[in-house]
Amino acid sequence: MNKKKVIKIALIILCIALIAASSVFPAFAAGNVSTAIENTWKSAQTQIKSVVNNVVFPVVDMILAILFFVKLATAYMDYRKHGQFEFAAPAILFGCLIFSLTAPTYIWSVLG
Repeated sequence: MNKKKVIKIALIILCIALIAASSVFPAFAAGNVSTAIENTWKSAQTQIKSVVNNVVFPVVDMILAILFFVKLATAYMDYRKHGQFEFAAPAILFGCLIFSLTAPTYIWSVLG
């Protein structure tokens, strides 16, 4: 092996070892972190709940409904073509749609 190659490989290994050694030191937070997180959650809880209930869940419901009806239509077209109805994908999408439609009624009691 070439002497320059050996030196280059040794320098690369040394750099990697230095980077790894510098990243293993633990970082400790000053103060009580859990109290700060709980206070932040309590102050923003109503805003987060209203955004999730009025934006996130309706968007997820709409996407799942569109996917369900598209998959139902393609399954029907496959049924007309091949004579066998594949119901697994539409059933899974329907179950997800029911789950996401009913989620706002119980999700906040689960999360607190």
